[in-house]
Amino acid sequence: MGESSDSVSIDIDLIPLGGKECTVKTSKGSMSVLVCGDREKPALITYPDVALNYVSCFQGLLFCPEAASLLLHNFCIYHIDAPGHELGADVISSDEPLLCVDDLADQIAEVLDFFGLREVLCLGVTAGAYVLTLLAMKYKERVLGLILVSPICKSPSWTEWLYNKVLMNLLYFYGMCGVLKECLLQRYFSKELRCSVQGAESDIILTCRRLLDERQGLNVMRFLQAINALFYGTGEPNSILWLPTCWIFGKPTWHVNENITKEGYFL
Repeated sequence: MGESSDSVSIDIDLIPLGGKECTVKTSKGSMSVLVCGDREKPALITYPDVALNYVSCFQGLLFCPEAASLLLHNFCIYHIDAPGHELGADVISSDEPLLCVDDLADQIAEVLDFFGLREVLCLGVTAGAYVLTLLAMKYKERVLGLILVSPICKSPSWTEWLYNKVLMNLLYFYGMCGVLKECLLQRYFSKELRCSVQGAESDIILTCRRLLDERQGLNVMRFLQAINALFYGTGEPNSILWLPTCWIFGKPTWHVNENITKEGYFL
């Protein structure tokens, strides 16, 4: 596409798996993409949850030698971060229009155009899983399959909508404050993982907490606004999506009931 005609590529030695980080310009703003592996292989794209990026969301895959080796043997991985969630991101200008979830899906389609990817497999987590599902519904011919981890399947309930509004107010007035980080950690991890028997936090919790410190609160708020705006639409698939889909969710997750109920939309 015309708006995606140029990018900035940065080699970063510390990036896991020896990837290359690219900034791709789209018609709806710039996107940060980490490309790992041989681009001749089938493409696997990832999209993280609110306030996370590829490091904080997929560190288990990135730093597990067996999993990383297996993935790279079969795929070239394109880690796509939500706008303003990439490492070292600046605050998105208030002059930039707010994006809805449809815009986020269209952004990903432009990223695929930039890299010349005709068909991809998608791996998304919670809010990111919803965005990739929307991508599959809008661009059916481009998505071979979905791997959805604790996906959002419908518009927020009144309780969840109000809870998200509280989070957005915290982000607006206080940024990534302690209370906000605790709320996000509850979203990501089970109580058992957050509260170990010894009283000390696990390494994964400490790492995630540190990475949340690096997020720009206003950027996180924009992503959360896009997801919370599902309240005003149908928020649910309006037809059956004939696509190979793997659902992964734990018993304590927020959306477990709707995941079970809505599974029939994906065949």
